[in-house]
Amino acid sequence: MRVRQKAFLAFWLLVATPGIARADVFYPSNFTLSNGLQVVVVPNRLAPVVSQMVWYKVGAADEVRGKNGLAHYLEHLMFRGTEDIPAGEFSKIIAGQGGQDNAFTSYDYTAYFEEVASPRLSMIMQMEADRMHNLRITPETATPELHVVLDERQQRTDNIPEGRFVEKLDSQFMPHYAYGRPVIGWKREIEKLSVSDAQKFYETYYAPNNAVVVISGDVKVEDVMRLAAATYGRVPRREVPPRRDLGTAPRAKGRDFTKVDAGVEQPQIIWRFVAPSYATQKNGEAYAYEVLAAALDSGEVGVLYKKLVTELGVASAVETSYDPDARGETSFSVEVSPRPGQSYKKLEQTLRDFVCDQAKTGLDSVAVENAKQRLQRAAIFAREGLMMPGYAFGMALTTGHNVSDVEAWPDRINAVSVDQVNAALRELAATPRQIMGALLPNPHISSAAREAAQPILSHGAGIR
Repeated sequence: MRVRQKAFLAFWLLVATPGIARADVFYPSNFTLSNGLQVVVVPNRLAPVVSQMVWYKVGAADEVRGKNGLAHYLEHLMFRGTEDIPAGEFSKIIAGQGGQDNAFTSYDYTAYFEEVASPRLSMIMQMEADRMHNLRITPETATPELHVVLDERQQRTDNIPEGRFVEKLDSQFMPHYAYGRPVIGWKREIEKLSVSDAQKFYETYYAPNNAVVVISGDVKVEDVMRLAAATYGRVPRREVPPRRDLGTAPRAKGRDFTKVDAGVEQPQIIWRFVAPSYATQKNGEAYAYEVLAAALDSGEVGVLYKKLVTELGVASAVETSYDPDARGETSFSVEVSPRPGQSYKKLEQTLRDFVCDQAKTGLDSVAVENAKQRLQRAAIFAREGLMMPGYAFGMALTTGHNVSDVEAWPDRINAVSVDQVNAALRELAATPRQIMGALLPNPHISSAAREAAQPILSHGAGIR
């Protein structure tokens, strides 16, 4: 069935479960079409523009063995045309209307987005509905795009010291686990991907009942409901296989990893720990890990920064990261760089000692409360961003959570206690599922030679 807009379509025949969520972050409206497509709407009239994000509940973690990179490859092919929109024209049409678009693939989802003037909402909804159902994958378009993907991997991983380092670190951190494989794919497996592989993946997972659409900006909810029914509502649902359980992340291959690279100027240390996600937590501990990450790293007021940079002077930069939006167990990371003239070994040992000592003594209530306040402020600022609702609801709804979970986030952060944060810190310090990696310059190569070794990157790859 072709996807065609019907101006007088009775949307109430297609809308199955309308509902309104009212809380204190984005104040969204959400409804589900009878074909299973979930739509979230966040009005924001600060400017006459609108954002659409289409999220599919499939990513690199859903690939079968030997097909690593298939989800990302299909993301590229989604721009290669339908019967109504020829290959390469999708983005040109958006740009011709003064808008912009792109896409990205992660482990648990693949997302496509557009930003246009609000009167163009109908157009971009029709275009996304069209390629949700009518994508044409042919050797003429798929084969060249495979080379584009391989070039992207070359530019962003194989030619970049940090890319090579992180890929190897992750494969040792979570060996034989979905999150230990690169999202873009191993080169040897990308090269073997076929047109039939992509077609099968598309037909299996790209269905309205396996997708979420988030519309934010200068819109009225009733208009979005009508347009969604007239565009996406015409796409037939398909049976989608249940997502397989990712299981427990394995123990890392060793706890130390060092890589020397000719292209490196500044040493870099990454310390990764396996941590619970929203999906795998048992008693809300993921929120404690979020507060812990903010307490350790919040610029110059972060506990780690004040200790390693300000007080001891052994580091020049400190950063922590933690992503609880994952279907399986996730990672908590600390990244530091030694100050020029400082030994990376000294920084490694100082970092280990400090985390171990803090786990014993605990963070104080001031550090924890300040971290919670910074997270609360971030939620307030997120309301003003055009794309932030799309990211918040898209990541949540594709990893097993709901609109209410997003809206309840500030209250759940506020409820985190000092004891819970320190329990999370003790768990990190004690877990054997961790690895520390160091990326170092080759001491036998001059700065001029290292600079010459840096690749010249194309600026045309974009996100996809």
